Amino acid sequence: MTVHTPTARLSVPVEAFRLANGLDVVVVPDRRAPVVTHMVWYRNGSADDPAGKSGIAHFLEHLMFKGTARWPAGEFSKIVAGYGGQENAFTSFDYTAYFQRVPKEHLRAMMDYEADRMTGLAFDESVVAPERDVVLEERRMRVDADPAAQLGEEFSSALFVHHPYGTPIIGWEHEIEGLTRDDAFTYYQRFYTPENAILVVAGDTDLDEVRTLAEATYGQIAARGQAPVRKRPAEPAPRAARRVSLSDPRVRQPSLRRGWLTPTYLSGDRSEAFALELVADILGGGTTSRLYRQLCVEQELAAGASAYFMGSMVDRAAFQMSTSPRPGIDMAALEAGLDVALTTFLADGPSEIELSRARTRLVAETIFARDSQSSLARIFGASLAVGETVEDVLAWPERIEAVTREAVIEAARRYLRPDRSVTGLLLPAA
Repeated sequence: MTVHTPTARLSVPVEAFRLANGLDVVVVPDRRAPVVTHMVWYRNGSADDPAGKSGIAHFLEHLMFKGTARWPAGEFSKIVAGYGGQENAFTSFDYTAYFQRVPKEHLRAMMDYEADRMTGLAFDESVVAPERDVVLEERRMRVDADPAAQLGEEFSSALFVHHPYGTPIIGWEHEIEGLTRDDAFTYYQRFYTPENAILVVAGDTDLDEVRTLAEATYGQIAARGQAPVRKRPAEPAPRAARRVSLSDPRVRQPSLRRGWLTPTYLSGDRSEAFALELVADILGGGTTSRLYRQLCVEQELAAGASAYFMGSMVDRAAFQMSTSPRPGIDMAALEAGLDVALTTFLADGPSEIELSRARTRLVAETIFARDSQSSLARIFGASLAVGETVEDVLAWPERIEAVTREAVIEAARRYLRPDRSVTGLLLPAA
């Protein structure tokens, strides 16, 4: 067995604590500029939507900007803009996050605002129906107008046949149409509690200041008891290869994608997830990757090729490859080339040079993330929101460096099997 000695560790002066009401707080001091990034993460996302209510997490994200008794709709956004700051929010499968980036002297105002709308959100019926229409229009623009997005939904539904990861984050149109004020309020009451939230502050501040401000704002929210428990059905093990195909006259560039279900950093053997990170980089991490060299350069079949692994999920992860043909190349020929490239990799594994380069790239990307306070806030927030720890984030580079060639081969052979795969084809209309 080849032994590789890890040398890297993410060097970030991060500190964490918990308020008496259960709110977790992470502080990442960064004195290079007099600004702070303030983020509140809730441990719920679209995969926690109740059955028949898909899109409710995303819908509630929209409603969170519709004001409270203290801050009428739009008022705080004007204040943030007046500070020269930015604000936004996003919903994922496993979490929902709200953030502002402002001059450091306005950190208290950000905490005041988020603490207020954690418990005091207005649910006036007059804003619910119009905002539901906004979400429906967003879905029409992002999905109905984009054949690639439509294929993506069908592909995910084929990959996750039982787990809610197969349901789009924005929700299915017919279920969004039925979402009500009561649905949103019930969901809000369940998940928007201090025990279910994580506050991340990165920037020109320190632990003592954040603790003082957090206790004076978030700390005034009464504890609600135990954090809500995620209730999700388990995905069965795949037993057959599946294919989905979508043809549309709007398609100008055909494409092929292939995916597999895999463990995450939280499910199964964690070492397999680190190995799959390296598999993705070796196969499809840029113009020096295996797929790009073979399909784009040597065989001249593809215009592009990539692979990625989403390991920071709560339940199951997806490993995906994608490629698109050069003009005049038949999709069957492209798929055959992809099959050969993958079969060769599973048979022979990566070279030590490929593995070394992949380790270096992944570790470098993580270390370079220290240069952005907003990136650091997102890394820590997303990791803690799915159940990882601060130590997991700091140790990620050295755990990547510790993965052996044998572990990479074993993980690839175990999960990237043809009989476990889903293939998606995006084609122009005949």
